[in-house]
Amino acid sequence: MKTKILTLAGISIFFMACNSDQKVSSNSDSTQKTEKTAIYDSHNAQNSLDWAGTYKGVIPCADCEGIQTELTLNPDMTYILKTNYMGKDTHFPEDRGNFKWDNTGSKVELIGLKDQSNTFFVGENILKQLDMDGEQITGPLADKYVLKKAM
Repeated sequence: MKTKILTLAGISIFFMACNSDQKVSSNSDSTQKTEKTAIYDSHNAQNSLDWAGTYKGVIPCADCEGIQTELTLNPDMTYILKTNYMGKDTHFPEDRGNFKWDNTGSKVELIGLKDQSNTFFVGENILKQLDMDGEQITGPLADKYVLKKAM
């Protein structure tokens, strides 16, 4: 009886060891590394959010009270950007053009703007202006670079 139990236990351990899910590859110097698989979700701002509309806010300015900003993103992939340097201007010059989404579907780039940041992260009813390299702005004023959707 003990022999049968030990035999069954040994066979069970053998099959469990053979059924390992870990994938291992080796290179020329015989070191081993485990393969990692990234999981990507197909949902993003472009296909999941109601992003079209007008966003407003006051962006920090180095030599004025702030930059009053109004950005409209249209469903036909065009934009209208109005800015006013508070304390300097009293009018809102307009920039118009097309925009495009990045590969992740989470950022838009305003095509044709020069000498200013032209990339925004798209969130739920907000746009976050990104720096000149398309990266998130950090520091004590980071939360000031947000435009809120006009309802």
